[in-house]
Amino acid sequence: MRASLLFVASAIALSVCVGGCSGSSGQLRGSVYRDREASYRIGPLSSGWSRLRVEDQNDLAWSHAGHASIVQVNSTCDPASDVPLVTLTNHLLMGFTDRDVREQAIVTMDEREALRTHVVARLDGVPRELLLYVLKKDDCVYDLALLAPVGEPFERSLLEFEPFVAGFSTETGEAR
Repeated sequence: MRASLLFVASAIALSVCVGGCSGSSGQLRGSVYRDREASYRIGPLSSGWSRLRVEDQNDLAWSHAGHASIVQVNSTCDPASDVPLVTLTNHLLMGFTDRDVREQAIVTMDEREALRTHVVARLDGVPRELLLYVLKKDDCVYDLALLAPVGEPFERSLLEFEPFVAGFSTETGEAR
């Protein structure tokens, strides 16, 4: 029960967005997610991941009980907003304390610059390891996150998270 509550608390903590989140009013069909603002494709996750329902928090989220990990994806579209990637990443880390940024680098994602941030931090005093990707494209911000216990659970989850991120694309065959 405590692990389930931590999953939900972690997913909620990761969902803090600039200007508010779009919430989960969209649909996932196969590997394509669509809502009233955004449309994107995601990579695969193994059958060990269970879909979480976090209404009004994220577009999509999954937990892996064996790894005690969470993967989440969110999109927020606002043509008037032009917030730097570092600031957007810092908003995702609200609620986390004792932050130790292990690595932060600009990477190419969906033919744009994205910020990839590896962090070890505490959530309610519990150590967690995170990998965050933040991308701005076509008036939308996309964030993809992995949250896991520090060390081996994170490393095992990372093996599945990286292909999930590599499969991300806003090119779904439907214009926004």
